[in-house]
Amino acid sequence: MLIDLRATGTQAELAEIVGVSQQNISALMGEGKLPPTGMLGDLVHAYCQRLRDQAAGRLGAEVGGLDLVQERAALAREQRLGIEIKNAVARGEYSPVSLLAEVLATASQTVSERFEQLPGALRKACPDMPDAARDQVMSTIAEARNEWVRSTERLVAQQLDNGDDGEADEVIYA
Repeated sequence: MLIDLRATGTQAELAEIVGVSQQNISALMGEGKLPPTGMLGDLVHAYCQRLRDQAAGRLGAEVGGLDLVQERAALAREQRLGIEIKNAVARGEYSPVSLLAEVLATASQTVSERFEQLPGALRKACPDMPDAARDQVMSTIAEARNEWVRSTERLVAQQLDNGDDGEADEVIYA
């Protein structure tokens, strides 16, 4: 049987030459791993090149297998991100979300406790202060405390809406 490698090749002809099924060739072409059309010689060359890449470890043997080039790119990206975080730590621009949450909770609790002590402290420091003035001061402080709580709740809601799940490995850059 003579094969004209300069003729336009079909999936079936290529499959017969390389010893695989036509469905296998069709799948490779459909996934863009082989050219969909071309001269039979070019298709055989592309198929052999793919086998060489697999043998050299640059491509996975199965459809959807590991692609060494993509894996190296993913590793390089992760290494770059790690270096960016280390640099941010060195510049003092990095903090884990869990640490920030603890600091915010402690600060909020401390401020609330101090606000609760204010009426007694005002009575001691300013015994002549009229009750109406003291009530006005306490009302203003209560409004500020409530706004603090609302703002914090909005920030948390925004983070949740943005898809953040609060995992400990998240970071915030200042």
